Amino acid sequence: MVVHVHVHVKPESVETFKQISLVNARESIKEPGIARFDVLQQNDDPTRFVLVEAYRTAEAPAAHKETRHYAVWRDSVASLMAEPRTSVKFTELER
Repeated sequence: MVVHVHVHVKPESVETFKQISLVNARESIKEPGIARFDVLQQNDDPTRFVLVEAYRTAEAPAAHKETRHYAVWRDSVASLMAEPRTSVKFTELER
């Protein structure tokens, strides 16, 4: 499963959000259930981000949400967002 998390950050919070999110991404990729964890910033609107989370198993997203680094990220970025984050889940097709 691949999840795209869309985040709109307050303009004054962009740099803080980036730093906190990059720490979370570096820790997340160490989890056995995560194949990829990217932090992307939109080119034409630097207040918008997409987190791309690629999971190896159906259970991995729930396990990720139980980690300390996820809890720190979630709590740290809540006040930095201009609006609540949203997510879209995808299923990778066989090649």
